[in-house]
Amino acid sequence: MSILDRYLLRQLLGSLLLCLGTVLVALLMERLLRLFDILAQNNQALPAVGQLIVCLIPHYLGLALPAAFFVALFIVIARLGDNNEIDAYLAGGLSITRLTRPFLLMSLLLMLLSAGLFGYVQPHARYAYRAVLYGALNAGWNTRLQAGAFVDAGNGYTLSAARVDGEQLGEVFIHRDAAGMEELITSDAGRLRALAGSGQLLLSLERGQLLRDEGSEGANRGLTVADFERLVSQNALKSDASDFRPRGNNERELTFDELYGGRLPKAAAPLSEAKQAGELQGRLARTLSLPLLPLLAVPLGMSAKRGKRTASLIVAATLMLLFNNVLQFGESLAESGKVPALIGVWLPWSLFAALCVWVFSQSLARPGDNPVTRLLNELEYQVSRRPRFKAGP
Repeated sequence: MSILDRYLLRQLLGSLLLCLGTVLVALLMERLLRLFDILAQNNQALPAVGQLIVCLIPHYLGLALPAAFFVALFIVIARLGDNNEIDAYLAGGLSITRLTRPFLLMSLLLMLLSAGLFGYVQPHARYAYRAVLYGALNAGWNTRLQAGAFVDAGNGYTLSAARVDGEQLGEVFIHRDAAGMEELITSDAGRLRALAGSGQLLLSLERGQLLRDEGSEGANRGLTVADFERLVSQNALKSDASDFRPRGNNERELTFDELYGGRLPKAAAPLSEAKQAGELQGRLARTLSLPLLPLLAVPLGMSAKRGKRTASLIVAATLMLLFNNVLQFGESLAESGKVPALIGVWLPWSLFAALCVWVFSQSLARPGDNPVTRLLNELEYQVSRRPRFKAGP
């Protein structure tokens, strides 16, 4: 590698890490808020949030990598243009193709990283995420009660208290629905504790009211209302859930080897060939799209010097978003068996590849000029030609 290659890669690496970290943190924060919303009512599940975030990193890293790579490329090329470094490179006899070579090399390295993520890391991480979430949501209750929260204590019991101070409760509300009987209990104060070694929950209530409906026919038949000074209830704690299902019941949990060879993990449910083919081809298409990004980012980044920076970036983001959505739609069609995977997945990829190669080839003769900038110039010209009406007196 020449000094120029090393210089360009250093410029790219710093911007890439910054963009990747920003996008990854933004995606994880959005999911973190959703996880807290799901797990907020389950005190036992909250410690699992850290494990869930770790399991989500490979998934969001695969999503963030193409976007961060493209934005980093655009920023580096635009910065080189602002500092007139590209003009110096071209005046020294270097071509746009030579300038793009180190970026293509980086895209190939990122393609290998993406293949490892899509093919092997993400399937295991996705299964681990689902297993941890299942275990957290179905974990046995540890008798800890959060003020204002409703907790499923097992055997049809739902508990809530407005005030919680250790085992002491205030303004207690209990709902029980079991065997055709519905019961509501309110109490001014109470005490909640688990009997050690017995798996039993002991609840002592003071100064409250009980309403029980046993579901008998007729007006008010089976309806019991009673006031009490003290009420003691002992019930079994909610037990832990059974083990999570084996890996492989979903095509997104399968590795490249398992999708290609059809050798599913033991005890996994069978999957159709169309689902396996669509999933495999979709991952390969996303992996092979990374080497196309320099062919689009370099011409658009060079046009930024002509005052089209924001517009070029918006057009590029729209093209990438459109490509991702069309590819996802084609993948779903392939998995449903409506179209072959080669058509549903590789037709959008081929069109996007042709577009990238065309934009890059058009910019070789006149650096900074490409079909996107010409389209933007034409739109700007048409808008400027529109008559402007002055407001009347």
